[in-house]
Amino acid sequence: MKTLEKTSNKIENDEFNIEEAFKELQNQNILLTQQIEKLTAKLNWYEEQFRLSQQIKNFRIALSRQNLANWIIHGANNHLKVLYDRMHDLLLEESIIHADETSMQVLNEEGKKPTSKSYMWLYTTGMYSNPIFLYEYQPSRAKKHPKKFLKGFNGFLQTDGYPGYNAVEDITLVGCFAHARRGFTDTLKALPKDATTSKTNAEKGLEFCDKLFKLEREYRKEKLTLEEIYKKRLEKTKPVLQDFLLWLKTKEKQVLPKSNLGKAINYCLNQWDKLTAFMLDGRIEISNNRAEKAIKPFVIGRKNFLFSKSPKGAQASAITYSIIETAKANNLNPFYYLTYLFEKLPNIDLDDMEELDQLLPWSESISENCKIPNKE
Repeated sequence: MKTLEKTSNKIENDEFNIEEAFKELQNQNILLTQQIEKLTAKLNWYEEQFRLSQQIKNFRIALSRQNLANWIIHGANNHLKVLYDRMHDLLLEESIIHADETSMQVLNEEGKKPTSKSYMWLYTTGMYSNPIFLYEYQPSRAKKHPKKFLKGFNGFLQTDGYPGYNAVEDITLVGCFAHARRGFTDTLKALPKDATTSKTNAEKGLEFCDKLFKLEREYRKEKLTLEEIYKKRLEKTKPVLQDFLLWLKTKEKQVLPKSNLGKAINYCLNQWDKLTAFMLDGRIEISNNRAEKAIKPFVIGRKNFLFSKSPKGAQASAITYSIIETAKANNLNPFYYLTYLFEKLPNIDLDDMEELDQLLPWSESISENCKIPNKE
């Protein structure tokens, strides 16, 4: 508005220069684009909607957060979803998937109170595959949701032990030693200073877990092949697991089952087959930290946006987070990648998988402008 007012005054005073006017408008556009780029690159998406609307207001442009939200919903459902669905198909072809879930609030869900819990589920590839991060909104934490989303997958599914994943068919469940370890650290934090026996036992359980993680770090540091990792685990990790299991079974009879230490021990025993399933394949990690880290951007964003107004908006946020977090994991600039997608997607045959695959974040066909330069 301010730029237009200046231009109008210059025309009235016969001082108008079209080249200068165009340059001034162009500068305004560059500044606005830079602000959008910075905010998109930082991305806690919903927090940035507010900031972005404030930045745009500084340019005398009336653009509400509601309009921004509607744009996200339109862009996600009408353009980005096709890429999301393609990545879903590719995810199901993987050998290893990590999964996690976190609660969220959706106000206008049919048959539910606005204060009730909904869930954002997260599924991601293993460390030896092209990074894919798929978020899925669902109105509950019911077992039918991962069962449906992962239908057709028949590899290793690594989780934190939540029983909802037990319904997924034709897979091998893998546990998380980070969760097992957390039980002992939480016990130590809650113990009074004079609880020497419980402290000693909790420290011993923690010691076993730390020894397992140390061995894993050594295998990765030595840059062993997957077959070599498998053999090293049989040689060095298996004896530690055997000693740990013997200790757990002994202590189970000596501690109160409802105490913090008792719960930590019972978690390990109840999850033992899943916890030790990482021994089956050198590609499998000892923990589900990969999924926990992947879901953090949404958890941080939730602290700022607090809720989604509708299921449609929640699903759009799942698609948007999926595209952006997958782009970041593949070393792409989210702003330039989204711009690239919105330019390309309307102009290709969406039924042609080869053409669509060229737009995937790890594709060699992606414009160099989208890629973040490697720091030498």
